[in-house]
Amino acid sequence: MLRECIKFLSLARYILESASFELFFKFVELPTFDVASDAFSTFKDLLTKHLTVVSEYLTAHYDEFFDLYEKLLTSSNYVTRRQSLKLLSEFLLEPPNSHIMKRYILEVRFLKVMMTLLKDSSKNIQISAFHIFKVFVANPNKPHEVKVILAKNHEKLLELLRNLSVGKGADDDQFEEEKELIMKEIERVSGLPNHDC
Repeated sequence: MLRECIKFLSLARYILESASFELFFKFVELPTFDVASDAFSTFKDLLTKHLTVVSEYLTAHYDEFFDLYEKLLTSSNYVTRRQSLKLLSEFLLEPPNSHIMKRYILEVRFLKVMMTLLKDSSKNIQISAFHIFKVFVANPNKPHEVKVILAKNHEKLLELLRNLSVGKGADDDQFEEEKELIMKEIERVSGLPNHDC
């Protein structure tokens, strides 16, 4: 029923702005799979149906939202991590949220979350994390702190990326091309003198 309400812009805005919205972060982690799955579907619809409303909400509540969202990305529950990472990719890369993405990729703590997810035991999570990680690395306006983290961890990152592949498929060539570019950028950043990082 709630998902039907979300189809209406005014009701979606009301839910986002209500104190109850934060409950979704708890509901998606409930141990009962059906309940958690249904909660996540509603959560996803809420964050993807009305892009302008979501963009306004994220702009006004950036810190609170991403503090809670970080917990989903670092959850011990595989399904929660996987779905949250995929959803993050979806709504960060939407044009109305470009200013949110630009802010997100300036923060070292979120870079560290993506670096940790690159080491996840699940290949699917590694691949999804790579697609967000590459935005941090490709950012031409990386803050000093991001450059320092990339430089300090360049050997481990390059090794992780060398071993990362999507397998055989249509997207394989594009993925390998992107991976190569990201590896070159990490090497470039790691070669800068410390005061230039």
